[in-house]
Amino acid sequence: MKPHDRLLRAVRPAGRSLQLTLIAGAALLLASCASGPHWGMGHAPGYGTRAAAMVRLEPRSASAVSGRVWFTQGTHHTMVHFDVAGLRPGVEHGIHIHEKGDCSAADATSAGGHFNPGGHPHAHWQAAQRHAGDLPNMRADASGVARGVFAVDRLDLSSEPSGILGRSVVVHRDPDDHRSQPAGNSGPRVACGVIAAR
Repeated sequence: MKPHDRLLRAVRPAGRSLQLTLIAGAALLLASCASGPHWGMGHAPGYGTRAAAMVRLEPRSASAVSGRVWFTQGTHHTMVHFDVAGLRPGVEHGIHIHEKGDCSAADATSAGGHFNPGGHPHAHWQAAQRHAGDLPNMRADASGVARGVFAVDRLDLSSEPSGILGRSVVVHRDPDDHRSQPAGNSGPRVACGVIAAR
């Protein structure tokens, strides 16, 4: 017996109206799961239910990398959601917030260095002293796609001097080693996009 047949037999005594309600609810749930990531999506309590800022990543350094990053404000952290394609498959890639909202250069060097209002050295994203723009690496799957979410602190979703609005997100070809100065030896900048308020 198929799962949906068992469900129908279980609810039949309760009446047809309940049966139809359960079927409609199941259909909506399946549709939402199949739709994949989208702007303003919510994940879980405390993750935020609407994107406060978003980024459209465009290829740089003759790459084919593109995608999107969006930020939601959680209870204790800022959630950094990402959906990026065209990456080298099966490896980690550095991703950072950079100081300038300028992706005009072919190699994205116009975005400047890492966002670092505290003047700290580059370090692991959980270190006490680090760049505010330091983030975890993201791992691409066998198809070169990376999807996920980071929970990070020290990100101000504003246009103040300490905020990230109007700055940029840069994706790198290689992983960030979280040690090398000034940017973790993460290689060429293969995608870039400006952070805009939602």
